[in-house]
Amino acid sequence: MTALAVHAFPPSMASFARGRDFAARIGLTPREISTGGRQRLGRITKMGQRDLRQLLVLGATAVIRHARRRKEITDPWLRRMLAEKPPKLVAVALANKMARIIWALMVTGESYRAPNAVAR
Repeated sequence: MTALAVHAFPPSMASFARGRDFAARIGLTPREISTGGRQRLGRITKMGQRDLRQLLVLGATAVIRHARRRKEITDPWLRRMLAEKPPKLVAVALANKMARIIWALMVTGESYRAPNAVAR
């Protein structure tokens, strides 16, 4: 479903300069609140492609649930995030990461290569 939704996404992936722009279009980037040189990141904007955002967050939630059930998280980034942050926040962060990976794959035309897991 998610792959079909990404393929049906109206603008071309080449129209985005970088993955963050694509994630922002979906509504997965945090709102920036800046004043007096102090920069803070707030909640996600929830603007843009609602259905695609929901599918990515749902997929990220499934990945987290599966990893926590097995009690074997091979990705160091995901392990660290789950140790420090609430699971729902990690799901949105993982969905943002997945959106950026999707953008990179669509622009370059390459196939996905899973990163090498570091055993600990």
